[in-house]
Amino acid sequence: MAQNTPKTKDPIQNVEEALTKTELFIEKNRTILLGSLAGVIVIIGGFLAYKQYIVKPAELEAQSASFRAEIYFEKDSFNLALNGDKKGTQGFLAIMDEFGSTKTGNLAHYYAGICYLNLGKFQEAIDQLDQYDGSDMITSAMAMGAKGDALMEMNKTQEAIDQYVKAAGKSENQFSTPMYLMKAALGYEDLGNYAKSIEIYTNIREKFFSTQEGREAEKYIARAQGMLDQKGGK
Repeated sequence: MAQNTPKTKDPIQNVEEALTKTELFIEKNRTILLGSLAGVIVIIGGFLAYKQYIVKPAELEAQSASFRAEIYFEKDSFNLALNGDKKGTQGFLAIMDEFGSTKTGNLAHYYAGICYLNLGKFQEAIDQLDQYDGSDMITSAMAMGAKGDALMEMNKTQEAIDQYVKAAGKSENQFSTPMYLMKAALGYEDLGNYAKSIEIYTNIREKFFSTQEGREAEKYIARAQGMLDQKGGK
């Protein structure tokens, strides 16, 4: 006895049915779909308008204010760079408060941290550097290194070393990397860990031999080795 087998629908018929269902869904939900699309357009348009008419002018104004503060900074007039002057020049503290949402306002935290560091206000320097959200590798590394300098001044040597090592590894190059490695090695000497300092000095000599730190590494190795020998090689 022959068995009845279900008929397989024609692929074209399947496509047509799917299209019909889609058309019915769109027709049924036309108002909701159009409303959602309009909402997306409004959001995108609002965002573009915000960028064009609010963010961009604020950024330009912040850059103008920062330019004048940077002139004081370059002249090592750190108090004026930080707090501004009586002629109306805004300092970095005012810039970060007024333009905190801009890139320039963010960079003001970095400048303020360096100002405080040079003014001997080390905790304030750390606080500002912690608030700086570095977007490029160079200033991020320099912020870490400056934080290390502040910690070293506060006799927090191991914490300072940790910052120097992070700064050295942030963006390896022939300028900042050997400089921060050298500071880390000197920090280990302060802690009496001469073996570790020799390890770092050797790394500087081998990898950064063309830099000033690389050329001076040998004498630091000899000094640290002498101190290590006095301790009995420990």
